[in-house]
Amino acid sequence: MTTTEPTTGNYGVPMALALEPATFDRYASDGYLLLPGHVDAAWLGRLNEAMRRLVDESRTAEPDDRRFDPEPGHGVDKPRLRRINSPVDLDAAFAAFALDGPATDLAEAILGPNIRFHHSKLNIKWADGGEEVKWHQDIQFWPHTDFSPLTIGVYLDDVDDDMGPMGIVPGSHTGELYDLRNPDGSWSGSLSETDVARASIERADYLKGPAGSVTVHNCCCVHGSAPNRSSRSRPLLLQTYSRADSYPLLGVGTNGKAGENAHQLVRGTLPLTLTVQGRTMPTAPDWYRGSYGSIFTVQQQEQD
Repeated sequence: MTTTEPTTGNYGVPMALALEPATFDRYASDGYLLLPGHVDAAWLGRLNEAMRRLVDESRTAEPDDRRFDPEPGHGVDKPRLRRINSPVDLDAAFAAFALDGPATDLAEAILGPNIRFHHSKLNIKWADGGEEVKWHQDIQFWPHTDFSPLTIGVYLDDVDDDMGPMGIVPGSHTGELYDLRNPDGSWSGSLSETDVARASIERADYLKGPAGSVTVHNCCCVHGSAPNRSSRSRPLLLQTYSRADSYPLLGVGTNGKAGENAHQLVRGTLPLTLTVQGRTMPTAPDWYRGSYGSIFTVQQQEQD
């Protein structure tokens, strides 16, 4: 791939993607990237303002408010959020950033011109003990028809070693896909102790940097993060994309609960074929959010 020319997003802020060929080679070999300070101050200001508004709303939110995932002890005077769910559905700044902004530009630069958005989340990892994220891989949570999906993260504040930066095992995206279940078959969402011992986590690269630093990791990478032992929170805004011809599999994992904007095309054109087990077939239009009458209305040209 070649260097991408600067473009302009919804807010009129120039967004230059100066990704050299070596950057793509590194992503292919390691399965991840760290781009220090990639997102500029104007975007950071908008994203942080949106986050603060939602944190304030969480103070008085009902316990069953699915927008928020609070830590034990969360309350009006001391909000402690683990996550804001699907921020792209909650604020125009997050939507612009993820659906037609810098994150979309980066996904397009890495994956190619036809891009499908999957979901977003904002993992805050609150100050003074924000919870760890145990070692895991992503693709088991939301399987697709291939392994192209990647997640683009943005540190909304400076992140150092004490804040629980994300650690990724280089090259693990081409290795084993681990069972994220307990011995009794229940879902754990993390590698077992036995698998952690052989997943080479001692080689993990911990991605830290100034506010605006961007992480990119393939869906098969083994990754995790330690608790936040600092006095500052560590907000990490995450958005996941795939190539347009990579289809989320409904009926398994979180694919059916990914949010209002899930699965939509955000760049390029939708493919007219689908390849499964090496066989390529022409496909019908996507009626996921549209209306479908029946084979009769279609064949009689009563429906597009």
